[in-house]
Amino acid sequence: MEILAHPNPALAQRAADAEPGSDRGLRRLVEDLAHAMYDAPGVGLAATQVGVLKRVLVYDIDDGLVAVCNPVIVSRSDEVELDDEGCLSLPGITVPVERACSVVCEGVDLDGHAMRIEGEGLLARVLQHETDHLDGVLIIDRATAQDRKDALRRYHELHTG
Repeated sequence: MEILAHPNPALAQRAADAEPGSDRGLRRLVEDLAHAMYDAPGVGLAATQVGVLKRVLVYDIDDGLVAVCNPVIVSRSDEVELDDEGCLSLPGITVPVERACSVVCEGVDLDGHAMRIEGEGLLARVLQHETDHLDGVLIIDRATAQDRKDALRRYHELHTG
């Protein structure tokens, strides 16, 4: 499974809700996402990054693979942190992105059972980053105008020059 790279138009699309109760292909999708994420290597991957417009993400931050269908960030801390983020769909660059330091994410697992993830630090950042992907938002969309311009210049130099 190939990870799509910017400027692939699928990366700018909002994904449709997944149907864990009836979509028999979701388990296979999660397996494929996990393989692609680990091979990259990365710590998170959204289905839109492989051209599948379903609201499914996977991540592994040293605690094992977690898959979330239809994730929604329901709460964000007022405290924010600016840190450099990379993205498997923008290989080779990082961009400073401001994110909430802690979040609560709700969704469902592959069996359709409700899940609630309370994350802070890296987990909070990954949850926000991957749910952004499901909404068609990339890290360069969250950057300042100058940081975006600089990042895209570096990206084009790496991949075309």
